[in-house]
Amino acid sequence: MALSVAVTKKLERGFALSAEFTSSGRLTALFGRSGAGKTTLVNLIAGLLRPDSGRIAIDDLVLFDKAAGIDLPASRRRIGYVFQEDRLFPHMSVRSNLLYGRHLTPVDRQWGSLDQVVDLLGIGHLLKRRPAALSGGEKQRVAIGRALLASPRLLLMDEPLASLDQQRKEEILPYIERLRDEMQLPIVYVSHAIEEIARIADTIVVLGKGNVVAVGPVGEILARADLRPYTGQAEASAVLTARVAAQDERAGITTLDHPAGRLTVAHVPVPVEAVVRFRIRARDVALAVGYPGLISIRNRLAGTITAIHDIEPPGVEVHLDVGGEHLVAAITRDATHALELTVGQPVTALVKSAALDRFSFAAEPSPQARQPA
Repeated sequence: MALSVAVTKKLERGFALSAEFTSSGRLTALFGRSGAGKTTLVNLIAGLLRPDSGRIAIDDLVLFDKAAGIDLPASRRRIGYVFQEDRLFPHMSVRSNLLYGRHLTPVDRQWGSLDQVVDLLGIGHLLKRRPAALSGGEKQRVAIGRALLASPRLLLMDEPLASLDQQRKEEILPYIERLRDEMQLPIVYVSHAIEEIARIADTIVVLGKGNVVAVGPVGEILARADLRPYTGQAEASAVLTARVAAQDERAGITTLDHPAGRLTVAHVPVPVEAVVRFRIRARDVALAVGYPGLISIRNRLAGTITAIHDIEPPGVEVHLDVGGEHLVAAITRDATHALELTVGQPVTALVKSAALDRFSFAAEPSPQARQPA
């Protein structure tokens, strides 16, 4: 399913949005600093705001087209919306909250079931409770379930984890990943948290001051130094994928096989043979020319230099091809000269295990996924 957006909108206090992008990813992230226009854009997609001009379509279904005089009301767009605040009805049970939107959806457009959604989000034990008795993470899971049971064709999530602490974020992210992978429902996810986006997004739309400044795969966008003013990253980073080769729970170690080498990291709770993705910051990558010898860094990836860029403050970003994936190392200019680094040169990338935090790991989507009816 492809989402196509090309709209303009002027708001109060001089803010103007002019955004254009197309995405067919399972989870498209709208990413940028506060005030970039992320929430305005999702409200235009949802039909809560009307564009001044342009067009919004999901595949061949046109939601808005100024020139053609088309403007489907929000109630007919079949778009689920999960806000930063849960917005549950306090006087209703979890079960009643979940089924609220279901009753407003025609039977012939309904897909999924209460049992399916409850199982997906792990909230079966909460059905009789009221929102006041739920934790922040539980409330957000119920809010997601309510949106799903309205049988949407697209799900919008506007900073759904922003009000949660780190523990609650770690609690709810696996459920968002399951939703992305198992339901195969297109999701537009708004966030300014780079670690969330690196973990769950397929495609990133970067916004800056009301304009789309870049669109592309998550790994490609995060590696671009020129986007730092918009992403807020202090440095480039990379998103790699690897297969879980072994688990040693007693030692608290997971071994990963990557096409460019083997990695050992702190225990990641996923099964052997699963494919995981993880983020590596450029500052956590060192380079060696030739065999690195006896050093404490055990994670070594064979790579080839594809580009070398000067950065500020005085330093260098070295871009590498490691087994067909993109990796970036941030080193000093003195080191670049001492190693006589050049494009096309083979090197070894060294990554400390401690630099790979558990929060950054996530299972990659399975090739088999349930398709909403």
